[in-house]
Amino acid sequence: MTVETESPPVSPADIAAAHMRIGGHVRRTPILEAASPIAGAPPVSLKLEFLQHAGSFKSRGAFNNLLSRPAPAVGCAAASGGNHGAAVAYAARALGLAARIFVPEISSPAKVAKIRAYGAQVQVQGRDYFEALALCDAHVAASGALPVHAYDTRETIAGQGTLAREWEVDLARLGHAPLDTVLVAVGGGGLIAGVAAWWSERVKVVSVEPEGAYSLRAAFEAGAPVETPVDSIAADSLGARSVGKLVFEIARRRVAQTVLVEDAAIQAARRALWREFNVVSEPGGATAYAALLSGAYRAAPGERIGVLLCGANADLAAFAPEA
Repeated sequence: MTVETESPPVSPADIAAAHMRIGGHVRRTPILEAASPIAGAPPVSLKLEFLQHAGSFKSRGAFNNLLSRPAPAVGCAAASGGNHGAAVAYAARALGLAARIFVPEISSPAKVAKIRAYGAQVQVQGRDYFEALALCDAHVAASGALPVHAYDTRETIAGQGTLAREWEVDLARLGHAPLDTVLVAVGGGGLIAGVAAWWSERVKVVSVEPEGAYSLRAAFEAGAPVETPVDSIAADSLGARSVGKLVFEIARRRVAQTVLVEDAAIQAARRALWREFNVVSEPGGATAYAALLSGAYRAAPGERIGVLLCGANADLAAFAPEA
């Protein structure tokens, strides 16, 4: 991939402004220095973003959207595989807004229950995220509700980028070595776009996708966002058929590498996170760690790696860490 010097659609200044805007509404999630699964490698920096409000990084983008644009009396609307919907529902409740969330039939019952618990109206319909998004768009057109896109707006991308800013500042504050490389799970791409927009060329940003849901890899190969099949255990959080246009504009300049991981590697990473750290991770939340654990991403000697653990909205009834 070619790294270009022109400015991407979201800048570090946009992310710094988002940080100031949402600071009183989101958690400053901790980082954990952990032994690398690679023998002789430097410690791995784990960003524990699954401790964020509503269980994922998505709350950052949700608050930045709702605090950046005025909402009408009818409130806001969003389509989601689950995590974005929970985040928008949480943020809307915190700000006194009504919310209607459209989720596809593949969404986990645990995530749908969380959205309802935050007080949003939920419509479960459609085979996947894109069908739920079409229903949401129709609702927005008919009602005038404020749309909150899951990944492809400047507000969403800048909000997600605040976690990278926070991560960098906290590493320095705690006296830890800076990162050479960060591994980030990708669905629609709002998270990796925000992370890459913050770090630019200062840190190597690597996307990690399931082999059955590889929208960013496909976009790089085609030179533009294209639709891809979605068939993965992580589909309810990483199941976008294509990355967004703004996402791709940033990723093509700032994302250095894409790697794919098997569903079995994701499951193994979930077990390892439970065994080593007592972390209950959803599949999407463990995908970046799977790249390091499985060897899908091969680190150079001495390379200092950060892994973003982005979500923990697991269905506990189905979570079997020793399986």
